[in-house]
Amino acid sequence: MSRELQYRHAIREALDEELARDENVVIMGEEVAQYNGAYKVTEGLWQKWGDKRIVDTPISEAGFIGMGIGASMLGVRPVMELMFWSFHSVAFDQLVNNAACVRYMSGGLINVPIVMRGPANGGTNVGATHSHIPEGLFAAFPGLKVCAPATPADAKGLMKAAIRDNDPVYVMENTLLYGNVGPVPDPADGDFVIPLGKADIKREGSDISLIAHGRSVLHALEAAETLQSEHNISAEVLDLRSIRPLDQDAILETVRKTNRVVLVDESKGFGGVSAMVSHLIQEHAFDYLDAPIKRVTTLDAPAIYSKFVENDQLPNPKRIVDQVLTIA
Repeated sequence: MSRELQYRHAIREALDEELARDENVVIMGEEVAQYNGAYKVTEGLWQKWGDKRIVDTPISEAGFIGMGIGASMLGVRPVMELMFWSFHSVAFDQLVNNAACVRYMSGGLINVPIVMRGPANGGTNVGATHSHIPEGLFAAFPGLKVCAPATPADAKGLMKAAIRDNDPVYVMENTLLYGNVGPVPDPADGDFVIPLGKADIKREGSDISLIAHGRSVLHALEAAETLQSEHNISAEVLDLRSIRPLDQDAILETVRKTNRVVLVDESKGFGGVSAMVSHLIQEHAFDYLDAPIKRVTTLDAPAIYSKFVENDQLPNPKRIVDQVLTIA
């Protein structure tokens, strides 16, 4: 049985359940405790779990992320909230040189079971320095795992898997999804965990595959409705969910089924997630393609402050439909 929950409530439920399941789980970040989180994801958890489990930190990402990594090396399972993933740059050494490399450099003797979570998206008209979408960047570093849930159920199931993982997992959320509502399995029906590295078909189709992750999945679903109703084109929508590890089998299976593909990616096109997916398809499923691989990505410029211009800079249903029609 499922209930309708907001995306932010689904994440909070995952955090609450994992705090109860494992006494080593702690939550740290700016304003996560008494203020209930900048986006109210952690609302009520400080009152329930207290100062030792829900910890407000100074405004110093380099400091508190470094602290969390050190704690994780000693057996704590910290969940670190970044108010914006754009602030990753001030803690880059900790995020990619320490967290990603400790297990390898210790010969497997030291794990780093830490979760970094927070918003990684454009579309909120907060300017270039608060709108980075770095999942492709972090996925490029061996030792790190990255996921980007699109629905409340996926947000909960992936968060629980991330907290239990013995490697660093970076969860890319989207502020524009926090208020979205969707079905989430009831805890009374059992432990709900979505394994990292498993994509999900959000809509079956036969004529073309739309492969996306994060909020772009919702744009792909809307585009699929338009393609069906206005152009009689049956589009399959594959939600990657997990960027690293990447579900290569699911990607190749949908391409071999439909023989056409459009990749939708809110990252910039140069070196983005869709660039890797495109390479994977051409290397392993080239003979199945009846048309060139197409991509819909964020236009290659810093995030534009103007709401109307930024809406066109990012992937949107119209841009997806237009791209599909060039190869359908």
